[in-house]
Amino acid sequence: MSTPPVPEYGGGVDAPDPLPDSPAPDNPQGKLVLLRHGETEWSRSGRHTGRTDIPLTPHGEDLARAAGELVRDYAFGLVLSSPLQRARRTAELAGLDADVDPLLIEWDYGGYEGRTTAEIRAELGYDWTAFAHGVIRGDTPGETVEEVAARASRVLTRVLPAMAQGDVALIAHGHYLRILTAVFLRQAPRFAAQITMDAGSVSVLGFDREQPAILAWNRGPHLPMEPAAS
Repeated sequence: MSTPPVPEYGGGVDAPDPLPDSPAPDNPQGKLVLLRHGETEWSRSGRHTGRTDIPLTPHGEDLARAAGELVRDYAFGLVLSSPLQRARRTAELAGLDADVDPLLIEWDYGGYEGRTTAEIRAELGYDWTAFAHGVIRGDTPGETVEEVAARASRVLTRVLPAMAQGDVALIAHGHYLRILTAVFLRQAPRFAAQITMDAGSVSVLGFDREQPAILAWNRGPHLPMEPAAS
């Protein structure tokens, strides 16, 4: 199977918009709804899929439609999507009119792009994970967990004021959304290793008694039977 080309999104990712003029609001009452894109061939086989731009499978498209049913009663004032086609197509099939935000692109896995955890562990000889041990440079530079968290933090500076006016949806990628959740919950970025997110799933964040909280997690047409592959 040939590897699709890796597009360049560096300008939007490396040169983000400036921070806002006022800080985030306290205890906004809107909900932050997270949609992980539907299944792709690589997510199904557990291959790390960062900047490689591959489409949804037919099953992935079904999952995206099912996600749309789960979120149709929300009153979204802001909907943002990763620039990659698997996220944009998920938004479309879920019935969401999303603006593209380059900062929502998935973790840059560098030299581990397209490889499974099992393959990397066999090469290294220990129980490697991206969260614990990081990635290496390859065709792209790669990112640390903390660099992904910094991008997520900038997205939240845009999201939190919008949550004071209504609900917000983000359509993006599994590892990225897990790290964004850790930042939202005011936890260390590597806390994201302890929460999994299946392809096509819906999760909801918000505030409960002034504290950021998980209101629903990893919802889909079926309950997950095992952790996500990557």
